[in-house]
Amino acid sequence: MNDIKNVFDVGARAMSAQMVRINTVASNLANAGTVSGSADTAFRALRPVFETEFSNSSDSLATTDVSEIVMLDREPERLFRPDNPLADKDGFVYSAAVNTEEEMVEMTEASRQYQNTLEAMSTLRTLMARTVQMGS
Repeated sequence: MNDIKNVFDVGARAMSAQMVRINTVASNLANAGTVSGSADTAFRALRPVFETEFSNSSDSLATTDVSEIVMLDREPERLFRPDNPLADKDGFVYSAAVNTEEEMVEMTEASRQYQNTLEAMSTLRTLMARTVQMGS
């Protein structure tokens, strides 16, 4: 279903995609430092996959959508913690595969993209209002 009708739909969907990005980063940061009893069950960072969505009409509008959220293919760190109740029979736990510095950069970039889109939509609205006033 494609419901891109105007430039405001483009902006709204772009901002929505950046919010998904921000939420995945928040989830990654919330799970950073968690441990698990096996490498298979350890948390791995998530990333949204963006795709371009074109309008069905001939107005050449396009925006971005999140097509899916994928788990990054990173191995968790194996830590020797025999006193941890989650430790395996050899005394190891597996730390979440999340790089907090990378996540903070991702959060900053997503926030800036969101703010830039919001500013563009605000400017467009102001220009449209001035155009209407000029015709009055």
